[in-house]
Amino acid sequence: MESIRNILAGKKGLIVGIANENSIAYGCASVLRDLGAEFAVTYLNQKAEKYVRPLADQLGSPLVLPLDVEQPGQMEAVFEAIRQQWGKLDFVIHSIAFCPMDDLHGRVTDCSQAGFQQAMRVSCYSFIEMARLAEPLMIQGGSLITMSYYGADKVVENYNIMGPVKAALESVSRYLASELGPKNIRVHAVSPGPLRTRAASGIAHFDQLIEDAIARAPQNRLVEIEDVGTTCAFLISEAARGLTGQTIYVDGGHHIKA
Repeated sequence: MESIRNILAGKKGLIVGIANENSIAYGCASVLRDLGAEFAVTYLNQKAEKYVRPLADQLGSPLVLPLDVEQPGQMEAVFEAIRQQWGKLDFVIHSIAFCPMDDLHGRVTDCSQAGFQQAMRVSCYSFIEMARLAEPLMIQGGSLITMSYYGADKVVENYNIMGPVKAALESVSRYLASELGPKNIRVHAVSPGPLRTRAASGIAHFDQLIEDAIARAPQNRLVEIEDVGTTCAFLISEAARGLTGQTIYVDGGHHIKA
């Protein structure tokens, strides 16, 4: 039992996307901390810092850094701080996404060019940037994990333009897995079922989506952020050394139903 509790002992990582204690990234961080991992945490801006920093302190994070992926130089500064702190990196959890509300609530047909580009920039391209900056720090290999959703594969009502954006993200994860595999860097997309996070609240008629998910899932329940965290812990651990390039569904079986 002790070996299970310490399965991630010595692992150093970066977790991006904690906004509050209901965030998927926070669920991942809580589980990873309990299993022995140490990690840096980022916050979007000064307004977000007052919510994130107390959580980071609870998690024992030695690095709490600003990161707005649309601001030049901030991501490079995060990875440089990690290099100076540890000289290496074992994992990255990328759990950020954004789309302007007008584009998120409108038809894909009507999506603006600017809205689409911003959604792709924040939600997808930032994962490529993190992989590029993490690569030289993953001296003995590592794991890169991003968060997707079922709407990447099937049309989900009201998910709209984020469906194509997440589809691109899943494809990116496969290409990164192929390119970085020779360096023993494993890449996965984790696809949780609907969760009551602040980001999800922006989706129109989200309560109905939640009810439909519970009814549809074989387990007849919503997953919890800790369920996502335990899956990420497995993927980061050596127990998953034979896996890469996967989209892992953590949704109570929701995705298997026609």
